[in-house]
Amino acid sequence: MTAPIIITAEMGKADQAWANGLRRTHFPVERNFLDAHITLFHHLPPGHLAEIKSRLSALAKECPAPVATLTDVMMLGRGVAYRVESPELLGIRDELASEFQGLLIPQDQARPRLHITVQNKVEPAIAKGLHAALVQDFRPRPLAITGLGAHYYRGGPWDLIGRWSFRG
Repeated sequence: MTAPIIITAEMGKADQAWANGLRRTHFPVERNFLDAHITLFHHLPPGHLAEIKSRLSALAKECPAPVATLTDVMMLGRGVAYRVESPELLGIRDELASEFQGLLIPQDQARPRLHITVQNKVEPAIAKGLHAALVQDFRPRPLAITGLGAHYYRGGPWDLIGRWSFRG
């Protein structure tokens, strides 16, 4: 495989269904070919697949599911997302970043702003309208994080490599 590898945090079934529903409603149809996701790494080299899978598996077996909270509705300029706050998930991501040192592109060397995108690539006025509507009813709430996922990125739909559930 020559496609880069994306690493995500996997959501619980109810949260995944909720986020996917928002994406189906608000993401441009012609661009909505992915499920809702929380990206931890955007581009790992496919030549290191065995190492990546081994580290994801080992870390998921060691770690309990991190506590996470949806804390805010974010403007993305041409889209809208929900901010995910989770020091525990960022700690897991930091550990992986340390283990993947030398494999990371500049974008993945920086600590991410964890989020779930529900709309992107729309006119700013449309994004502002959705943001205003979502903010009205928003209340911070828990978000279930159940594991780690790895996917090949091919410029469109992602191909699943594997999922690893956190212990417990």
